[in-house]
Amino acid sequence: MLISLKPRSQTEDLVGLLLDCHQRIRTFVRLAEEVGRRTDLRESEVVDACQRCERYFKEGLPLHIEDEEKSLLPRLGGLGQGVDGALATMKAQHLEHTPLLLALLDALRMVQLEPGAEPRREHLRHVAAQLRTEFERHLSLEEQVIFPAVRRHLSRDAQSLVVQELRARRRPSAKPPAS
Repeated sequence: MLISLKPRSQTEDLVGLLLDCHQRIRTFVRLAEEVGRRTDLRESEVVDACQRCERYFKEGLPLHIEDEEKSLLPRLGGLGQGVDGALATMKAQHLEHTPLLLALLDALRMVQLEPGAEPRREHLRHVAAQLRTEFERHLSLEEQVIFPAVRRHLSRDAQSLVVQELRARRRPSAKPPAS
C-alpha cells in the first residue's frame, strides 16, 4: 500500500479537526502525484490508489469546503480586515480550484482505465503537482490567519457547536444542529 491513513480523530478541538482535514488534503494530492510518478507499482496498486484519491476528492474535500464556508465564514466575518481578507481569498480559491480538481478527477479515472499507460500517469502527475502547489498556498493562508482567528475569537461553546456541525455533515442522514 502506498499510504496508510491515520484513523479519524475523535478530538473535540475544532482547529485540530480542521488541521486533520488539511493533512488528508495534502496526503491525497501527494498520493495522486506519486502514482503518476512511480513506475514500480503494480497495476492493482495504481487502481486502488486512484480510487482512494477519487473518493476523497469527490466526497471528503467537498465536506471540508462546506465546513469552512458554512460554519467558519459566517462566524468569523467582520472581525477585521486581515481575517475578512483571508476569508474572501479562501472562498475565491475554493472556486478557483474547481477546474484543477475536475482535471485531477478526470486524470484519476483515465489512469484507472489504463493503469500502465505512461502518458496518462504523467498527466496525472502534472495535474496533481499543480494542485499541490495551489493547495499549499490555500492551506497555509488558512493555517496562518483563519485558524488562529478561530482560537482567538470563537468561544469554547461556539467552537463546540462548529464541531457538531462538522460531524453532522459526515453522518449520512443527520442534519447539522441549528446555529
